Amino acid sequence: MGEDLTAERIIATTGATGALGGRVAARLARLGLPQRLVVRDLNRAPELPKSSAVMAAYEDLPALGRAVRGADVLFLVAAADARDRGELHRRVVETAVSEGVRHIVYLSFLNAAADAACALGRDHHAVEALIRATGVAHTFLRPSLYLDLLPGWIGEDGTIRGPAGEGRVAWVSRDDVADVAAAVLRAPRAHVNRVYDVTGPEAVSLGRTATRLSTLTGRTIVYVPQTTEEAVGFLRSRGASEQEVETRVGACAAIAAGELDAVSTTVARLTGHPARSIEGYLRKNPSALSHAPLFGGSGKAVAAP
Repeated sequence: MGEDLTAERIIATTGATGALGGRVAARLARLGLPQRLVVRDLNRAPELPKSSAVMAAYEDLPALGRAVRGADVLFLVAAADARDRGELHRRVVETAVSEGVRHIVYLSFLNAAADAACALGRDHHAVEALIRATGVAHTFLRPSLYLDLLPGWIGEDGTIRGPAGEGRVAWVSRDDVADVAAAVLRAPRAHVNRVYDVTGPEAVSLGRTATRLSTLTGRTIVYVPQTTEEAVGFLRSRGASEQEVETRVGACAAIAAGELDAVSTTVARLTGHPARSIEGYLRKNPSALSHAPLFGGSGKAVAAP
């Protein structure tokens, strides 16, 4: 591990202009690790110590190859939107390996599997299989649903809707996922060919989530169960894109199937601090649920204890 910390390895960091990748890049910079930020738009690339930015879209394989050339480790964030994601990811992985990348740290999804209930789990499983097939060293980070996105599940009427049944999910904060990624990238040889579930400290149903949020904030938040058909129609009526509909309904399907009912100790083991709870998130982001209605139509949100 000492060798990992002193050698001038170069980490190629994708997604550095995004919410998760940006957090990872910032943490690597604070650790003093040299990195190459692979971005689609140089104007949006963060300016960080010991880092350089290179413009390369996943679709532009020659540019991508130049961007990762000379990098020992690649932090790979999957393409968010593409016509043929499977083929695109295959070419990205093959390009990285052909340019000398020796270790891929891939941001996957909890319980990724060929028969996962949602497309997200199946898509990430396919990328994991592609990486394994190359024979390159790898580490797969499998986070649960992001706690940071939970406010977006709550409508202005104070409802959380979806076909999740009584299934449970251990919401995890992006900060915790980024801390785990940074710990792995700091000393990758200690994490070769490992798979890490990355979750929050407890698994709760959407009904329990709503109750907890109501208690913590003093705002009226309730869970309204839906069928899949009802959820699709509801989201479309609210102007959601087809990708947004697929993602939300798929996430609920994974919850209902019990695929996200898992609590890991990865955050504490790899970072040295406990995973952030719903209370901890609201303490840091007290205005996150300001769009939800107040009890009785008046009063102020109550800070989380």
